[in-house]
Amino acid sequence: MTLTLRRLPLVTAAGPDQMALDEAMLESAADRNVASFRFYRWSEPTLSLGYFQPAEVRLPGLAWVRRASGGAAILHHHPHELTYSFALPASAVGPLRGENWICRVHHLLRDFLHTRGIPAHAVVCGEEKKLGDGLCFLHHTPGDLVIGGSKVVGSAQRKLRGALLQHGTILLSQSPLTPQLPGIAELAKPVPADEVMPGFANAMQSGLGWNWTEGQWTEEERAAASRIAAEKYRSAEWNHRR
Repeated sequence: MTLTLRRLPLVTAAGPDQMALDEAMLESAADRNVASFRFYRWSEPTLSLGYFQPAEVRLPGLAWVRRASGGAAILHHHPHELTYSFALPASAVGPLRGENWICRVHHLLRDFLHTRGIPAHAVVCGEEKKLGDGLCFLHHTPGDLVIGGSKVVGSAQRKLRGALLQHGTILLSQSPLTPQLPGIAELAKPVPADEVMPGFANAMQSGLGWNWTEGQWTEEERAAASRIAAEKYRSAEWNHRR
């Protein structure tokens, strides 16, 4: 059976709200078999920490939030970065391991970038690199997209009752807050977010055989996200848990 994904509208919001929306989306996948996909932007420069990272990784004076997913810290700084996420019910995840989904989706994004003349390639086993501590884009792991040795796309995951949430960052250009991390614009040429969003979505649709339907957040999801943001992603207990 062909999977139908609900494509949700672009949201610009603070880090705790974005993480809560992703978690509400995952709950809908786990409890109601709803598959969803979205892009989003962060309303202020924010560092998102991986679930297992110590709070000391955060940068002084910068907003931050702890993700429920693994991996390392990512600076989210519009317009230099674009974030995507999708949630799949267990029936759609199938037998594939989580890292296989990262590779599948990144390969489709790579193929789209190639159509724009951007020579990104996916890291394979044996090419792993750790160029520094703390920041995700200084760690090259299998499936990441790189250009000329610099990482430009990375993703992380969380599972809930067999359902899968994957969210990832596309580094469009270098942020002045992390000058050590060049983006696609510096390594190849600029590609606007307004081109990446439809191009990436279309590549996923054709490459995975998924159907799209334009959708909206339900009232239940909005209420869940509001509760999750207040109880979890805005709480010191969660953010300082490590």
